[in-house]
Amino acid sequence: MSTELIGVLVLATIFVLASVTGLNMGVLALAATFLLGVVWLGHPAKEVLAGFPADMFVVLVAVTFLFGIARTNGTVDWLVHSAVRAAGHRVAVVPWLLFLLATLLCATGAASPAAVAIVAPIGITFAVRNGMSPLYAGLMAVNGAAAGSFAPTGILGGIVHSSLAANHLHVDGAALFGGTFGINLAAAFITWLVFGRRRGTAPALAQEADSTAAPDPVLGAEQVATLVAMVLLVLGTTVLSLDTGLLALTLAAALAVVFRTTAQRAAKEIAWPVVLLVCGIVTYIALLQKLGVVDSLGETIAAVGVPLLAALLICYVGGVVSAFASTTGILGALMPLAAPFLASGSIPATGLVIALASASTIVDASPFSTNGALVVANAPEPVRTQTYSGLLRWGAGVCVIAPGAAWFAFVVL
Repeated sequence: MSTELIGVLVLATIFVLASVTGLNMGVLALAATFLLGVVWLGHPAKEVLAGFPADMFVVLVAVTFLFGIARTNGTVDWLVHSAVRAAGHRVAVVPWLLFLLATLLCATGAASPAAVAIVAPIGITFAVRNGMSPLYAGLMAVNGAAAGSFAPTGILGGIVHSSLAANHLHVDGAALFGGTFGINLAAAFITWLVFGRRRGTAPALAQEADSTAAPDPVLGAEQVATLVAMVLLVLGTTVLSLDTGLLALTLAAALAVVFRTTAQRAAKEIAWPVVLLVCGIVTYIALLQKLGVVDSLGETIAAVGVPLLAALLICYVGGVVSAFASTTGILGALMPLAAPFLASGSIPATGLVIALASASTIVDASPFSTNGALVVANAPEPVRTQTYSGLLRWGAGVCVIAPGAAWFAFVVL
């Protein structure tokens, strides 16, 4: 049995054990990384742990801490109250505003996790206060971030164009943005159909929130400072292209120094089980990538003699792997993989690029991706498990349906 096959079987075992025993999947994944990488294959532990997503760890810890401070000191209450007042009785409009705001942030250069980190916590709190599903608000933010990521000024759009240029290929930038925006808009519409038309999904939680929140919160010095930190996070990530996690951690640390009592309470808002789960599974996936599992899949796909079938397989590889690993890394690896098909002329170049880009980003709602993990981490504790389960089902469904739909829409048609 090949090492690649063993690695895939171990991954399947991790999922089964976590489902049966209820253990944190991240713990199982880290143990599997040690047993397969260090004990079985003899790689140095330091080399195996190089796949630990330090940037994702910092993002999750820093953002949940920063917005934990905002929740604890009432800043989020004020923002939610302002949003409700601005929306009037049009509460149903707010999730679509979340979608558009996340789109705008990513289209102007923010990293997708940065946009979700800014939009999702406020949206989730708004949803809870109005008897909506936190999952609905979170998905709208994630869909919006994916919708804006492939704008010519977006980070992922730049990665795609530079990867293609390195292989002497070109794709229409407007078509790439329009296509990926369209498919994520369709995903947002489906999200509305599934979750948006149902009210009262968390009535007890909404009543609890209403009973504990001030009816008309006001801004004090601490709340103003927190708002300034949130604005600096937006400007720093979008205008100055600063690292989201480190900037959020620095801002949270500054607030913690000044407002120590709030910071002590807000430290409990850091979702450590979610951090462990996501970082553990991503570390194991990094080991599989190191073992050449993705490369082997690429070589197998390249050997397929039917171009349309090969394109479909590439889309599924991009979608499924991206649900567990870095979308940026997957796109950087798969664009060169698709280059022979693009250069041959047997497949429409722009269509395949749009399909692959769409398939690799629409799955970012998976709880094992940074965006999905941010949604879970910012969900209130009473519904956090429910939100995780919902994202897991949603992510599995998207992995099955979205790559084929994108392939059919942009390659076949």
